[in-house]
Amino acid sequence: MSMPGGSDPSGATGPGPSDTHPHGLAWVAHGRRRWIAALLALVLAAAAVVAVVSLNRTGSEAQPAATQTQSETPSPTPSETQTETTPAPPPPPPPPPPIPELPAAPMNVLVIGSDMRGNAREAAAHTAATGQPQDQRADTLMVVHVPADRRALYIVSINRDTWVDIPGFGGAKINSGLQYGGIDMQTAAVQSLLGIAIDHTLMMDFHGLKVLIDGLGGIDVNVPIAFQSTHDTGHVFAAGVNHLDGQSALEFSRERYAFVDGDFQRVRNQQILLRAILARLTAGGALNDVNAVRGLVDFASCCLTVDRAFDPVQAAILAYSLRNLDANAIGTMTLPTAGAGFVAGQSVLFPDYGGVAAVGAALREGRIAEFARP
Repeated sequence: MSMPGGSDPSGATGPGPSDTHPHGLAWVAHGRRRWIAALLALVLAAAAVVAVVSLNRTGSEAQPAATQTQSETPSPTPSETQTETTPAPPPPPPPPPPIPELPAAPMNVLVIGSDMRGNAREAAAHTAATGQPQDQRADTLMVVHVPADRRALYIVSINRDTWVDIPGFGGAKINSGLQYGGIDMQTAAVQSLLGIAIDHTLMMDFHGLKVLIDGLGGIDVNVPIAFQSTHDTGHVFAAGVNHLDGQSALEFSRERYAFVDGDFQRVRNQQILLRAILARLTAGGALNDVNAVRGLVDFASCCLTVDRAFDPVQAAILAYSLRNLDANAIGTMTLPTAGAGFVAGQSVLFPDYGGVAAVGAALREGRIAEFARP
């Protein structure tokens, strides 16, 4: 309650609302309602603005890229995206250049198997350059006759102990030509004995044979006589088909002491081994593939020593020419001999010169199929 001339009990001074406004407390209530309404209007307006902005943002994000026409950087079409992100595939490689065909003429190739434990190629090159003999002999000597049609092969083996006159050296076992004069002298000795021309010479040593066979994944060999090797691992060979790796193939081709007829059975086994290698190389038409032929020649170059005229290109041409070879049409024979004897304390085989002359004539005249049969 107000006291005249005094103060309000609350400590407030000055006139109260009822003292200065004609409506008193009613005006105060009305003023408060206006401020509350104004404040509520501002809150609602702010909420509306937030809602509109939020709806615009949500709608923009929800629209597919193709409908966002207001974007400053329109999305590329699917074809444009593929061009920008996926590189074009490279063009196919050009086909390999063809391998030339050999002239339709017969060919004689001398195959030498050196008995050297080291590197036969280096030893032969040293002999050719210096004339100094090297400790290697021809464990294997084969003349491979390739007819003009290249559909068959004929293998003429020469026993290594055959006593002959070696051009440039004199009387000796034919396999010693490699020791005293390298590949050239060994080739000359075979040409002189048979009266034929040798077109190319290939030589392989023990290590090279193992590498070649292992590189082919081994070979299947039909062993005619069961035996146990007297070399290296003492491998046991059962009669019938044996799958041989490089080491067992080497032991198969070297063995002679396990047989009654010694070197004659060894020569037959060497023929069987060569036939198996040729069958493996021509299986499934592998030599029809130009790239496969080039790969084979590159691989074999590590293991083969060849005459100076027989470069990798010539080797590839010869291999490709055998693509139609029938592995069942490979004929074999051993050059006839006239018995064994001794010369200067050496056990030797004497040539049957009549039989040798007949074989030489058949080679020259393309009639070797009369002697060398599958």
